[in-house]
Amino acid sequence: MRVLVAGATGAVGRQLVPRLEAAGHEVVGISRRGPRPVDVLDAGAVRRAVAEAAPHAVVHQLTDLGGADGAANNRVRVEGTRNLVDAARAAGVGRIVAQSISWAYAPGDGPADESVPLDGTEEQPRARIVAGVRALEAVVSELPEAVVLRYGILYGPGTWYAPGGAVAASLAGDPEARFLGSTAADASVSSFVHVADAADAAVRALARPSGAYNVVDDEPAAGHDWLPVLADALGVPAPEQAEGRTPWARGAVNTRARALGWAPVRPSWRTGFTDQGV
Repeated sequence: MRVLVAGATGAVGRQLVPRLEAAGHEVVGISRRGPRPVDVLDAGAVRRAVAEAAPHAVVHQLTDLGGADGAANNRVRVEGTRNLVDAARAAGVGRIVAQSISWAYAPGDGPADESVPLDGTEEQPRARIVAGVRALEAVVSELPEAVVLRYGILYGPGTWYAPGGAVAASLAGDPEARFLGSTAADASVSSFVHVADAADAAVRALARPSGAYNVVDDEPAAGHDWLPVLADALGVPAPEQAEGRTPWARGAVNTRARALGWAPVRPSWRTGFTDQGV
């Protein structure tokens, strides 16, 4: 199968391209940088790139996280996804796999499965984040076969949580460190996934039934549990334990993805943080 990977030079894309090739697929990668530079916000450029590639399927791994600018990333989710889907439709592509997130669910007491609705809050900035996710998922679902991968917080090479990354800098006290996330060691629950496991899920998704899938490890955890482990792995001070919990920070479960054959090689952040790879 010829697969176009949009976002081929990102943290997941760099893991994904060689895995697709190892699985026997022909891969065409596009991104803002690299051998095929394409601005996803330029509808004409995206249409030309997809038409030239003539793929059988598109994998959408586009983000704009380098500057930790939530508005810029949201624009890629909304406008970039619209451009990519329109280009895919014009090129006769019927199948898309798209990156989403697993922390956009409505508040609740336990980890969320895919039946939980997305958060309907009007509180900003969360309302804008969820609106971007909702728009992305709705637009990709316009294609006949659409798989949405709701990733946990990504760690591993090229992420904010990698050794030497923005989270390590923040925990070490660097006031210039920038990332979108929290280092509050409270009862708010997060789900993680290593970028290699996220990429494996995207490969499998090419043959998976349409729908949304949580792609997370097996152990949702409160900040007061995972942050000390991460800090130790990164060699930086752990934050002091705090009280409280953000109601929507509930984590997610991967039962549906596991039922269709995906399983994380790093099933827990407890060992994964110390084995992030290169």
